[in-house]
Amino acid sequence: MTVAEELNPAETPAAAAAGPEAEPEEPIKKRKNGLYPGVSDELAESMKSGWADTELHDLQPIAQAAETAARRAALSARFPGERLVIPSGNLKTRSNDTEYPFRASVEYAYLTGNQTEDGVLVLEPVASGGHTATLYLLPRSDRENGEFWLSGQGELWVGRRHSLTESEKLYGLPVSDVRELADALREATGPVRVVRSYDAGIEAALTDKVTGERDEELRVFLSEARLVKDEFEIGELQKAVDSTVRGFEDVVKVLDKAEATSERYIEGTFFLRARVEGNDVGYGTIAAAGPHACTLHWVRNDGAVRSGELLLLDAGVETHTYYTADVTRTLPINGRFSAVQKKIYDAVYDAQEAGIAAVQPGAKYRDFHDAAQRVLAERLVEWGLVEGPVERVLELGLQRRWTLHGTGHMLGMDVHDCAAARVESYVDGVLEAGMVLTVEPGLYFQADDLTVPEEYRGIGVRIEDDILVTADGNRNLSSGLPRQSDEVEAWMAGLKG
Repeated sequence: MTVAEELNPAETPAAAAAGPEAEPEEPIKKRKNGLYPGVSDELAESMKSGWADTELHDLQPIAQAAETAARRAALSARFPGERLVIPSGNLKTRSNDTEYPFRASVEYAYLTGNQTEDGVLVLEPVASGGHTATLYLLPRSDRENGEFWLSGQGELWVGRRHSLTESEKLYGLPVSDVRELADALREATGPVRVVRSYDAGIEAALTDKVTGERDEELRVFLSEARLVKDEFEIGELQKAVDSTVRGFEDVVKVLDKAEATSERYIEGTFFLRARVEGNDVGYGTIAAAGPHACTLHWVRNDGAVRSGELLLLDAGVETHTYYTADVTRTLPINGRFSAVQKKIYDAVYDAQEAGIAAVQPGAKYRDFHDAAQRVLAERLVEWGLVEGPVERVLELGLQRRWTLHGTGHMLGMDVHDCAAARVESYVDGVLEAGMVLTVEPGLYFQADDLTVPEEYRGIGVRIEDDILVTADGNRNLSSGLPRQSDEVEAWMAGLKG
């Protein structure tokens, strides 16, 4: 990896020529162990000139520009007369001078469509009502002071940023230089709310103007606003699911290579599809073979892949607009379920069928969970693993020793979307057309569970699909992947040739 030679503008020849009273711009640090001690006058002058004009003049608004404008209007209506500040966040250090890949805050991306670091959306109240929205972004890196080639975040190191004028065309609202925002916010008067935990500098500028309670109200509103998806969002979720289906097909085709290596081969195979067709994976891929399937969030993915065992693959492609799929299939590694594997798998399938059938507008959110858990409880009683009747099992939650988790969650720009919503709006709420949720029952028999027959131990099964609530019922967005055990076997056989 190449190392940037970072210098402070005050140390450059250009800054020295400006005289001792010149105010240096934001420092560009000199690297302690850089190979070059400085920049000559001649090189500094050379780097300032001789560059073509690369301003982009024919940009069109982003695909979701109308939707982001409508979302900002809803936000404005909810908080009249208040200044609202929504940051995208900053880069986070992974190690020394390398950063994690940046992902803008969901609240910011939802309202703007922009995904760059250090951005801030500000809604300023106007006397006549409503707000004026301004997007604050970093301009293109400075060629005059050498930032574009000397700074580790300069254009020649990490790529070109859009100019502020270009960004106005893309996002459909005024754009200003974010470097001036903190000072302006310090001088601001009147009520202010900020989405916290993304930009410490912006929060510090507002520290005497905001309260935790008021800021939480803003966060909750923006979480609940995402409960019902618009048509653009539904299209993006379908796109994410379709790519995910292809990623699962990729994995089945290379299971022999995974057997020769480890679960990492499965993880890497799916990741290739996610990066080629999307932005990333929406969450850490769970590639859990054998008894690892009984660990709900197994993301180490360093275990053996053995013929005769099951693979629980829980994975989702994230689109370039941050919408993620979340799909799970439990697959026989050799292509055929054993009798006991099929028995357990079919029980989970029946539970999922009951759960999906309960997803419809007007139903309680909890209904699909209750329906799936009832089926699983019935099977556990039938198999003699827990004493009935079923009503007693459900009342005491005894099935949870083997079902462990809830049967689903909202899905969107976060894999566990709308998490800050009020309980009465989410788990105690009612389903509406446009909501998208997962239905994912499971049975997990731990390898050391002495309360179940030995043949059950180490078997974990989960089946998960992404379900859109429609006006007259639901639509399974991930129906492109088979679920019934015999269909799974036929699908795998076809892919393996």
